[in-house]
Amino acid sequence: MVAITYDMEVSSSISAAKLFKAFVLDSDNLVPKILPAAVKTVEFVEGDGGVGSIKLITFGEGTSQLKHMKHRVDGLDKENFTYSYTVIEGDALMEELESITYHIKIVPTADGGSVCKNRSIYHTKGDAQIAEEKIKAGKEKASNIFKAVEAYLHANPDAYN
Repeated sequence: MVAITYDMEVSSSISAAKLFKAFVLDSDNLVPKILPAAVKTVEFVEGDGGVGSIKLITFGEGTSQLKHMKHRVDGLDKENFTYSYTVIEGDALMEELESITYHIKIVPTADGGSVCKNRSIYHTKGDAQIAEEKIKAGKEKASNIFKAVEAYLHANPDAYN
């Protein structure tokens, strides 16, 4: 197995606490509401959202060839705004991947905004290689979801206070 790691940072004018509530804690409800073509439903197949819980995400028909994926919650720290999860099943793994682990940390900034730091670790099957374009496409989809959540928070300033 080969592990390929990518880091990404996105700055936001939204506070870390508010962004964490929307982007992490309530994303199961918010993302299907604001991006129904991308994410149709999110449901727990095991657990209640805490560490060890498993979510089934069903993708919308409008923006992707992907149908579904399951991910396991590996870590959740509401005080330090960190969240980790691993994609363990589904179309997002393609033929080359065993799993994908994500570590998200939202850091407050001095100006009242935040920086969302995301580390993605792609675990390949055996010595399989994954095309850079596939990883880039996945990062772009994640970035678009982040931007949609941020836009929702700007348009609804009283949400998630």
